[in-house]
Amino acid sequence: PLTFGNAILAIHEENNRLFPDRPVSHKKVAVSTGLMNLFAASVGGVPMCHGAGGMAGHVAFGARTGGAPIILGTILILSGLFLSDSFMSLLQLLPLAILGVILFITGAQLALGSGRLSEKKAERFITLITAAFAIWNVGVAFVVGVLAAWIYRRVGLRL
Repeated sequence: PLTFGNAILAIHEENNRLFPDRPVSHKKVAVSTGLMNLFAASVGGVPMCHGAGGMAGHVAFGARTGGAPIILGTILILSGLFLSDSFMSLLQLLPLAILGVILFITGAQLALGSGRLSEKKAERFITLITAAFAIWNVGVAFVVGVLAAWIYRRVGLRL
């Protein structure tokens, strides 16, 4: 459920909200993620996805095109190939609080972007319920979130 939510649904919503002039479909995101993972597996790589968190983080810190992840990837690959030991030492000099701030801003960016204008309060409430359950168990959180959304839309509860 986490991969489906983050790799397909969230990236579709986040991309189409941030870049309405370049919309993507669920199918396009799913196919590109699948192809990416088939290639990665064939060369010994790990499973990966586009990830809404990464997109939200890049946009929150100013990236607006696909060039930003390419530049970051190039820097990381070159650093790994030529500066692996010294680069790791440099990264260890950064306080963990910096990572915390980056993760907080990314999470806030995703939370602020959720919900349609007419239903923001209800959808944010459902997101909060799902997040609360995710602290305990992600699978249960997925089921609770889907059920809460279904109940909201089916029964029409107003918050």
